[in-house]
Amino acid sequence: MYLKQLNISVKIAIGGLMAAKIGKFQFAIDRGGTFTDVFARCPNGKIKVLKLLSEDPEHYKDAPTEGIRRVLQEETGNAVDSDGNVHSNLIEWIRMGTTVATNALLERKGEPMALVTNKYFRDLLLIGNQARPSIFSLDIKRPEVLYSDVIEIDCRIIPKLEGKCQLNGISSRWRIIRGTTGEDFYVTKEVPVDEARQSLLKLKQSGINSLAVVLAHSYAFPDHEQIIGQLAKEIGFTHISLSHEVMPMIRIVSRGFTACADAYLTPHVKRYVQGFSRGFKDNLKGCRVLFMQSDGGLTPMDTFNGARAILSGPAGGVVGYATTTWQKETDLPVIGFDMGGTSTDVSRFSGKYEHVYESTTAGVTIQAPQLDVNTVAAGGGSMLFFRSGMFVVGPESAGAHPGPACYMKQGPLTVTDANLALGRLLPEYFPKIFGPNEDSSLDKIATIKQFERLQKEINDFLSTQSDIQNNNMSLEEVAMGFVRVANEAMCRPIRALTQAKGYDTARHALACFGGAGGQHACAIARSLGMTTVFIHKYAGILSAYGMAVADVVHEAQEPAAKTYTDNNFTYFSDRLEVLGEQCIEELKKQGFDEESIELDYYLHMRYDGTDCALMCNPAELNAGTRHGDFLKSFIDRYQTEFGFVIKHRDVIVDDIRVRGIGKNLVEQDLEKNAAVGDPEIEKFVQTYFEGGFYETKVYLLEKLFRGHVLNGPAIIMDKLSTILVEPDCTALITRCGDVKITIGSGKIKDIGPELDSIQLSIFSHRFMSIAEQMGRILQRTSISTNIKERLDFSCALFGADGGLVSNAPHIPVHLGAMQEAVQYQMKNRGYFHEGDVILSNHPAAGGSHLPDFTVITPVFHKGSDKPIFYVASRGHHADIGGITPGSMPPHSTSLDQEGAAFKSFLLVDKGRFCEEEFTVEINKAGGRNLNDNISDLRAQVAANQKGIQLVSELIAQYGLHVVQAYMGHIQSNAEIAVRDMLKEVAKDALNRTGRTVLEAEDRMDDGSLIKLKVALNDKDGSAICDFNGSGPEVWGNCNAPKAITFSALIYCLRCMVGHDVPLNQGCLAPINVIIPKGSILDPSDNAAVVGGNVLTSQRIVDVVLKAFRVCAASQGCMNNITFGSESWGCYETVAGGSGAGPTWHGCSGVHTHMTNTRITDIEIVERRYPVHVRKFMLREGTGGAGRYQGGDGVLRELYFRAPVTLSVLTERRVLEPYGLEGGRPGARGLNLLIRFDGRTINLGPKTAVQVEPGTINHVELCCSVS
Repeated sequence: MYLKQLNISVKIAIGGLMAAKIGKFQFAIDRGGTFTDVFARCPNGKIKVLKLLSEDPEHYKDAPTEGIRRVLQEETGNAVDSDGNVHSNLIEWIRMGTTVATNALLERKGEPMALVTNKYFRDLLLIGNQARPSIFSLDIKRPEVLYSDVIEIDCRIIPKLEGKCQLNGISSRWRIIRGTTGEDFYVTKEVPVDEARQSLLKLKQSGINSLAVVLAHSYAFPDHEQIIGQLAKEIGFTHISLSHEVMPMIRIVSRGFTACADAYLTPHVKRYVQGFSRGFKDNLKGCRVLFMQSDGGLTPMDTFNGARAILSGPAGGVVGYATTTWQKETDLPVIGFDMGGTSTDVSRFSGKYEHVYESTTAGVTIQAPQLDVNTVAAGGGSMLFFRSGMFVVGPESAGAHPGPACYMKQGPLTVTDANLALGRLLPEYFPKIFGPNEDSSLDKIATIKQFERLQKEINDFLSTQSDIQNNNMSLEEVAMGFVRVANEAMCRPIRALTQAKGYDTARHALACFGGAGGQHACAIARSLGMTTVFIHKYAGILSAYGMAVADVVHEAQEPAAKTYTDNNFTYFSDRLEVLGEQCIEELKKQGFDEESIELDYYLHMRYDGTDCALMCNPAELNAGTRHGDFLKSFIDRYQTEFGFVIKHRDVIVDDIRVRGIGKNLVEQDLEKNAAVGDPEIEKFVQTYFEGGFYETKVYLLEKLFRGHVLNGPAIIMDKLSTILVEPDCTALITRCGDVKITIGSGKIKDIGPELDSIQLSIFSHRFMSIAEQMGRILQRTSISTNIKERLDFSCALFGADGGLVSNAPHIPVHLGAMQEAVQYQMKNRGYFHEGDVILSNHPAAGGSHLPDFTVITPVFHKGSDKPIFYVASRGHHADIGGITPGSMPPHSTSLDQEGAAFKSFLLVDKGRFCEEEFTVEINKAGGRNLNDNISDLRAQVAANQKGIQLVSELIAQYGLHVVQAYMGHIQSNAEIAVRDMLKEVAKDALNRTGRTVLEAEDRMDDGSLIKLKVALNDKDGSAICDFNGSGPEVWGNCNAPKAITFSALIYCLRCMVGHDVPLNQGCLAPINVIIPKGSILDPSDNAAVVGGNVLTSQRIVDVVLKAFRVCAASQGCMNNITFGSESWGCYETVAGGSGAGPTWHGCSGVHTHMTNTRITDIEIVERRYPVHVRKFMLREGTGGAGRYQGGDGVLRELYFRAPVTLSVLTERRVLEPYGLEGGRPGARGLNLLIRFDGRTINLGPKTAVQVEPGTINHVELCCSVS
């Protein structure tokens, strides 16, 4: 609900530091991006609630101050002194959450600041994890960095790695120091104090006053940061964020982002806080002012900082629903559902707040405790579209300006308009604040007019479709369709939040708050199988109410690097006690006595050799450390979240943390008066639900009393929100005046196999959600870095014919490729048994390259002889044998040199996992990491099983014939979308060139030609993609299996369509693909192919996009770097530059096209392997000249500290990435080896070499222009 200003006086008592009489006013305030909510408790016990615009400069400077002033003026008649300042002596405390930090981050309006970091790392935060935000966007929009300047300091430390480092004489010259974690480090270069001082002086003179100092491994050795911090302080910098103080955790990129956010936001937040204080007499002296942090705890005004303020507002809502719902109105775990205008936040509470310790907001990764709140771009302002026969909601939003169509500012149709058209919003209960002069009611007529136009567009399309079920939709059916699609979009993050952590979604209650949520709560709960919805009486301002009942929190944390063993229990106990004392001391300063202070103890734990750490508190007090047994808690959580534990593996403690809590003494809510007689009905209205219009009763919440029961359909109007009670649902007014809704089964719409456009959109969401959830299970249950951390995997769902139905867009090179693998099994295996699972990776069987293991599960239904559908998952395994560690040999010439090859291996035989048989095969091929192979294969089987479960639920809901019919409908819809796009391309080509034939070619570095001729049909939107003329199979490994060409085509088509379409076989239906057999694009069975997947795939994309004249060449390579020994290995794909387009510049230091894998943080690499990352930076100026510049490549330099086998598998080292439309080509890449004696060797694009300690691998990566 959207309100400009609301002032409500409510004389009911509620809980939260409240007695019958209190001496002064208490205020809890949520300053949001659009509205500011005020919850006030008066000295006489009266509750006042106020909602006003956060920005209204014509009437007031600051919304929270104005809200306080209005309450005090109404209650006392004397709110301000002669200077216009609010009397602070009337106020006991103010608690506030604010989006000031979030908005500054989103709008990039924080304090100008600079980054101080190690030499050669100036671009480290710009490159980040090198993944692009949207994999189908050719115009890559990466969020801007927060710093405006960088200083590089030539100082460095690296882990000593006793027993691994073999530099001997070289390392003997370095100073050895002991870090705070207990690890030893080498200081390879000390801080050059004079140079650092001069650089800082020059920076200060440029006008910069805020610094973030981020040095490698400072989490364990902070001395260098402290030296630089002291220099900056002496020079006069007003704010200095040292990364080890902001968040002392490993991972320089995340820690660096956090320190930058602190330096960027904290001065901005402080200015706001100071400005807020100046609005009160004596600057709020004697008044206790607390701010809500992202972790759900309050902190004093003077310690509130930017890095912990990002989720300040949403955190209040989580605290609000947690304290009012959990074990009060339900014993079920609770899902918080906060639906606003532009987005919806979902979270979970089951007795303890669920925190994450690394999250991304506005492109900035923050490494700090935050409540686990998931946001989806679907809210009341989400825009409505009809595209290629599908109903589409969002992600675009109308925002506050112009807002929905009904706001009378020429805005687009939105979800709010759909609810208005259906009679679910009642304009007469809204304030008159809309229109150009902000003096009108919601304009239903404007909404209806726009819906009539959209209705005509939809019906015109439907009339051309012979197989459509309903080709003449009413306006209400159209609006209802969009509401149903919006509901399904909002169900997806809730399923992800619960099922991704091993919880049953249906075994939760839905706590709904926010202005728009009450209109959708019943439908969403029913879709998710939930039976209970809870809506607090202050649901419209629940974030503000949450501030009133929140606890005060102080945290202390330090890094560790010790194994969880008996020998270290005393150390952990001692450090926990020290940190606990720090928390107690800080909370005592804030007025808490020891009886009201609680301490929560945590260890940040992970299995040795993995990167997935869990923050665990002790499970038992009679075992383990003096504070309890943390290992049991870790194992239990690992089993719950990941589905397995790793036996006989050490558990490492990375961090020690204590959370001190100053308890808020919340009293019980006072009961509302019991109902006498039936509830008072305000009026009857006609409201549209499934099946038509229903006579719907309208009630006012303020006139409802304890025990009143309202049978749906009903609308409950509150001055803060609208609550819709759907048919077959029942609302109960609880003892405290809140609304508890029991969800009935409802009238189930009869869905047949005939095509229905609304149901098509819903099935599209469900099918994609299945593939996404399979991916989450695979990531959750895998063990290898490649799958769990680098996200090198994909999951997909297939129909009974093996055709792709949905493929979650994890890695583009996998798109569509698994269809070939499934259909190969159907054709060649012939018969499947229930409980069978097939393993395949052979190129001739639809594989991409051998390390990508595809696990295929046929699914049967009620004794059927043949599978009714298939699920499959593909993941990159770190080592499967072959002639080099990592199974990515750069010089392989036959498939058997690249590792174990499986055309159709029975991995699970009627339910039995064939571990022994697999072990024999992988050992034959020389596999070096069997345990991880088996663990990841089990994870893939588990992911497939999840897909089977979810599709089975769909079948149970709709019937097999309907689900299979919509699998076909979804594929047909993708075909329509591609045909529409090809028609437009053909018309454009005809206008530009007079012909509809497009041609392009390019060459690999060895001279192999890739040639494409595209013949377009502008009438039916079909095309012939003819690769005849492409070079023959090569004596090397750049041969690309046929499936890779299909993947590249699907990727390119999806990019050119420009909006979401189902990713399935329908994308290729309009295209006849001709690939010459025996060519580099369809080689013989035993051809080496490892480079085809990672190199040739990129060149195919470049050729396709060149033919369509879409953009210039990108780096054309995945830059595969593998190094290791027989006992360990590391595999990296390194970013480069993206190609420019006709209206955009390319992006620098980012993965492009067929990959989007993450790169491991340099601190993790250096801590785990005997390698020193000397340089990682942009290769400036390599984009070449052009009106639109291509993205720059990167330079990465590795210094090896032990003997290793180094493999490089790269392209664009000989032939430059081309420019388009007169743009100059980008620079070539370069692979150098610099030996310890100074000798420099050009390795060429592909080689494997034995490297001695002290050798440097110097890689320069390329880019392109337009």
